[in-house]
Amino acid sequence: MSRKQAIKNKVKQSMPKDWLTDIRILYRIGMEAVNDIKRTGFVNIIIITTMAAILSIFGALFRSTISMAQFAHELGSILEVSAYLKPAAPAKEIANKFSHIDHVISVRVHPKENGWKDLRKVIDLPNISNPLPDTLRVKVDDIDYIDSVISTIKKDTRVESTNYPETLAKRLQLIIHVVNTTTIVVTLIVAMLTITIINNTIQLVIQSRKEEIEIMRLMGVSNWYIRIPFVLQGAFYGFMGAIISLIPLHFVQSLLAKVNSFFLMPTSFMAEGTVVLTLLVVGILFGALGSLLSIKKHLQV
Repeated sequence: MSRKQAIKNKVKQSMPKDWLTDIRILYRIGMEAVNDIKRTGFVNIIIITTMAAILSIFGALFRSTISMAQFAHELGSILEVSAYLKPAAPAKEIANKFSHIDHVISVRVHPKENGWKDLRKVIDLPNISNPLPDTLRVKVDDIDYIDSVISTIKKDTRVESTNYPETLAKRLQLIIHVVNTTTIVVTLIVAMLTITIINNTIQLVIQSRKEEIEIMRLMGVSNWYIRIPFVLQGAFYGFMGAIISLIPLHFVQSLLAKVNSFFLMPTSFMAEGTVVLTLLVVGILFGALGSLLSIKKHLQV
């Protein structure tokens, strides 16, 4: 640290703190941001509209992604692994053992007598002895762990064989993977577009205020006082774009609620709130980030 900077910091530390002065400074910073927005004029509408369109697409895809993931999870949660036991194997004892396996949420014993009765209701069979084994119906909390649960079940020598809808499970896993990947890709695209738009806008504002900023710098105005209004301007564009994007998002969420109702699935109000909050955070954060990048590149203070 240079001697000049050290003296400057020492003077600042020795100055008495005045909260009224801090409020006046914050007020002036806010007014500078408002004035910058006014100077941009009609371009503000174009920027905010573009931001709203981008965030609307992001919000719709993000909300659809959550619904698809919820649907895949609900469907996956009803999948059961059937473990067929060897003759004379103690079904209740084995069921109690399997219930302690990681990611197993329930184990039901399906006696061979019940299985035989159900089968005879469907098929006309002769009066023969029951050839079916006792069966354990094992439910897993997450479809991703079905393979590991089956592997653990097969290690028990009292289990004859296992069965589960492998094709459906793999398709559900593929859906979840595609959904997660799509969300990441869309988020990156939204970030790039938002930051680029804000970056170019703030660059134009900086160029229009070039002489004024130079005078402020020569007068000794602190760097953060010059920079923060631009950051607030970018955050404002992101915030307004996010607010407007909530309008089309409302229609998307209403449509998804009808789809959930058709499939007898509950609508997650937490998911709706999460999407709204995410839009606001993404809009403000990326707007401010775009301003910061533009300041770093075009504003030499």
